[in-house]
Amino acid sequence: MRPFASCGPLCAPGPQAGALSVACGRMGRMEELPEYAERVLEVTELIPPGRVMTYGDVAEWLDEGGPRQVGRVMALYGGGVPWWRVVRADGTLLPGHELSALAQYRAEGTPLRPAARSSEGHVPRIDMKHARWDGGEGAVEGDGPGDDSAHI
Repeated sequence: MRPFASCGPLCAPGPQAGALSVACGRMGRMEELPEYAERVLEVTELIPPGRVMTYGDVAEWLDEGGPRQVGRVMALYGGGVPWWRVVRADGTLLPGHELSALAQYRAEGTPLRPAARSSEGHVPRIDMKHARWDGGEGAVEGDGPGDDSAHI
């Protein structure tokens, strides 16, 4: 098992520091991650730079849990892995972490869609058609395996 490294992005300093992570203060005492968390983080580390998987895609890959369970793992333990590569199915960036995620997407060349003028802060979204990774060489498109439309 992987030794515990970090509480995840929601424990980082910022306006929402620890907002969703009630357990953040006691996580430092853990010596090992729960098995499911370990598996989620392993999948996250497999996602190539410039590509993304949805929370539902990760759960489907593992054949266990769902988007909420994956999101909880990422919130508690995801700080030591490329957390920005696990995203919402609609391509919106993680609230409170938009700028740090956007910097990573730009550095990695992740396909982005321009922000709509009506969107708050005019933050772009991930172009899911081109950025989504299915675990192979190509992006997941439309109704193929890994389509997350049921998880929205």
